[in-house]
Amino acid sequence: MSQPLFAALFDETERRPLTVSQLTDAVRGALEARFASVWVEGEISNFKAHSSGHWYFSLKDEGAQLRAKCFRSSNTRIRFRPQDGLHVRARGRLSVYPPRGEYELVVESLDPVGAGALRVAFEQLRDRLKAEGLFAPELKRPLPLFPRRVGVVTSPTGAAIRDILNVISRRTRTVHVLFSPARVQGDGASTDIARAIKLINQHHKLALAANRKEDMVDVLIVGRGGGSTEDLWAFNEEEVARAIRASEIPVISAVG
Repeated sequence: MSQPLFAALFDETERRPLTVSQLTDAVRGALEARFASVWVEGEISNFKAHSSGHWYFSLKDEGAQLRAKCFRSSNTRIRFRPQDGLHVRARGRLSVYPPRGEYELVVESLDPVGAGALRVAFEQLRDRLKAEGLFAPELKRPLPLFPRRVGVVTSPTGAAIRDILNVISRRTRTVHVLFSPARVQGDGASTDIARAIKLINQHHKLALAANRKEDMVDVLIVGRGGGSTEDLWAFNEEEVARAIRASEIPVISAVG
């Protein structure tokens, strides 16, 4: 018998076992440090929405499955309601649930993957906003026949702004353009679009309050050029729909 191994038989530290809780805490600490932020793609199964507002489900592929949970504070920002069979991409952190000794993904954001999942997300949002009355025909405002000032919300570097200015300049010399730039694709684009819509409305309200008719905005164009469903998705976001509904200026959609 080797000397180190023989000595270990009488080593109090070596023979003192960890409690289950201590070992679980150590594993949880190691997992949370190593996987503090991770993206996982898979199919949702066993989805349950708890009365507390938290979501519990599993992510799976052909070879494995991972338990996941999404707290209410995070899922209120998710644009669709998950359901079994949807293919999604989740961002979160790995942790351990001590009472069961199981590792799990604590989800902070969730995105649908593929046209089918995007369609489900869009239909869910559309139906919910429709039930609230956002699309009621009687709320639509008539477009002015001869607008004097046109607001435009789109990218400052895209083809859409050049096309809009080109068409306006060819058809009339009496229309003024008030441009509010916004990102129209990628993370944060929907927030940018909604902010730009609100900014032009604020300008219009100030002009209206001061009776400066020449500064009022008669119609607002919101849009971008073509692209895939994913490219255009920012315009399907709830905050953009609500910003358009709240706009005092009639809005023309010019997407794609």
